[in-house]
Amino acid sequence: MAAFGFHRNCSGPFARPWDNGGDFPRSDKEQRGRVAGKAIPKFETDKASNVPLWVQLRDRFVFLISSGYYEPDEQLPSVRKFAAENHVSLNTVSKAFMALEREGYIVTRHGSGAYVRGKRVGDDCVSEIDIMTEDYVRSCLERGAGLDDIPRFVSEVIARLKAESSEEGESSHVQS
Repeated sequence: MAAFGFHRNCSGPFARPWDNGGDFPRSDKEQRGRVAGKAIPKFETDKASNVPLWVQLRDRFVFLISSGYYEPDEQLPSVRKFAAENHVSLNTVSKAFMALEREGYIVTRHGSGAYVRGKRVGDDCVSEIDIMTEDYVRSCLERGAGLDDIPRFVSEVIARLKAESSEEGESSHVQS
């Protein structure tokens, strides 16, 4: 996602944690969890959160993939290794990986592992919109709305934007 605006060797408040000065594993003991010479980043989770653990893991992987920590075609840690390193159940990690694959962030190669999917034209925009939409839906659900209510909310906003657009004569900004 281009919205993060990270650069390779950035420093200061916008430095990525895996660049110089980050809080990623550095000691020999912590270096055990390496994939292709790269330390597996910390995955801090909030077990008291209403957000399921597998979703927290999925979101962290999405961030790391989107921000460039994991490059296209780079192998991710195995489900088993990741679960052991982060003290998380295999089923939880597996569910996060299945979601990542279903959403197009990774591909699983039988007998070889999971790899970051190569980018296609338009992926950044589409995946960013997918993420924003999912965040919106989850936010509505957390506030007590039902899944059947959400399309109505969206339809009302679209109708209002169309009405505003036609009033201002700027129909080019909001299209059907």
